[in-house]
Amino acid sequence: MKIVLPGGTGQVGTVLRRALTAAGHEVVVLSRRPVGRGEVAWDGRTPGPWTEAVDGSDVVVNLAGRSVSCRYTPANLKAMMDSRVDSARAVGEAIAASARPPKVWLQMSTATIYAHRFDAPNDEATGVIGGAEPGVPAYWGYSVDIARAWEAEQERADTPRTRKVALRSAMVMSPDRGGVFDVLLRLVRLGLGGPVAGGAQYVSWIHDDDFVRAVEFLVARDDLDGPVNLAAPCPLPHRAFMRELRHARGVPAGLPATRWMAELGAFALRSDTELLLKSRRVVPGRLLDAGFAFDHPEWPRAAADLVRRVRAR
Repeated sequence: MKIVLPGGTGQVGTVLRRALTAAGHEVVVLSRRPVGRGEVAWDGRTPGPWTEAVDGSDVVVNLAGRSVSCRYTPANLKAMMDSRVDSARAVGEAIAASARPPKVWLQMSTATIYAHRFDAPNDEATGVIGGAEPGVPAYWGYSVDIARAWEAEQERADTPRTRKVALRSAMVMSPDRGGVFDVLLRLVRLGLGGPVAGGAQYVSWIHDDDFVRAVEFLVARDDLDGPVNLAAPCPLPHRAFMRELRHARGVPAGLPATRWMAELGAFALRSDTELLLKSRRVVPGRLLDAGFAFDHPEWPRAAADLVRRVRAR
């Protein structure tokens, strides 16, 4: 198959590109700064010569969007919104104008769309969309607004010959440098891998191999469209998540952090505490109902596999 990855130069794009190329597919990456073979320039906003890569392709997986690993300033939040909505609109316009449009358009979204909660998991059918939770920072609602606008742009695209799926993805754990697992493992090695703010908040995650397999599964299953949660079926509280990661790395203890300590750490890392403090208890209802079987459903074995691969690297 010919698979086009707009925004495919980030961590998740690297994971997909590597696996799909190894599987024998032709992979074309759309990038603002193309540097190598198989990469095509685009601006993420407007149609251009890059649309030729979409016309005649089999699958488009749009991953474009400004990284969320930043300070959530008004300017950065606006850039997150604009980069996601604009790129989704541009991809939709390219597909709509294609003489031979792709069979399926997988649009990256986020598990952050769901409410900050501890009482029950969020699946696609019964999950609570966030934005109105009491007792959380007001700007957390903007992250939900971004996710809703991102998905709405795909929904409104006039692409009747192309099936559309919104990937409500949890954090993709891979051994690649610079990814979220790399950051967490570095904290563990430094002795800082303890619970944050008590550690009751849930962490939803997905192993990189299962992420790739889920994408392939959704491409093959022409009966699935709309929002699909890409998350392992066993989210767990942050304190347990970090304990298992420390165990996998062979580190006996990790310094716990209060909320204000997390704020200082996030400032130093030029990131934001929402990524640590929001309880993302998300489960893959539609994938499981469709018969998808996770190779890494539980975090202890997934963490052990990822640590092994980091060491082998």
